[in-house]
Amino acid sequence: MKKLAELFPLLLLFLLGAIGNFGCNSGGFSKALAGGSEKGSSASLPNEPDVAFKDLQGGELSLASLKGKVVVVNFWATWCEPCRFEIPEMIGLQQKYAGKGFTILGIAMDDEGKSVVQPFVEKTQFDVDGHSMTMNYPIVLGNDDIAAKFGGLIGLPVTIVITRDGKIHKRFIGQVTGPELETEIKALL
Repeated sequence: MKKLAELFPLLLLFLLGAIGNFGCNSGGFSKALAGGSEKGSSASLPNEPDVAFKDLQGGELSLASLKGKVVVVNFWATWCEPCRFEIPEMIGLQQKYAGKGFTILGIAMDDEGKSVVQPFVEKTQFDVDGHSMTMNYPIVLGNDDIAAKFGGLIGLPVTIVITRDGKIHKRFIGQVTGPELETEIKALL
């Protein structure tokens, strides 16, 4: 009975997450349910996956080509409201740290692919510190196979911070705030 009482708050959060849609996608999970973020110890940090993406221009971008930079990989979709809330902060971080060996890599998980992602990226304006801006960081197209290489997704958004030497440093499940992300970026630059 004691174990059931200990599991009740977790079950309640799960049900509220499913009803309240803490995150996007079928899972409805958020960092509140998942315990915030996951971080490996420095001795056991996994390497970034060996993956190449299709960009919106039809070219290919490999994650390995970004070694030497701190990379924030952000799984998102055009229809995901929490993802849209993150975008202005991502734009601001890209603008602030791009010249210091940093980049954000947005992985769009829309089923319709380029046909919906490209117009969204080119035309959707976001308020960034009082300025209207479009997304200013590389956007690539994702799919379930790519997501699996990062450990899979139970919802969107998911944000992964990768060190300059290609190690996964931290994983945020659900919406992440600019200050939370900036703390991790500054620690690695």
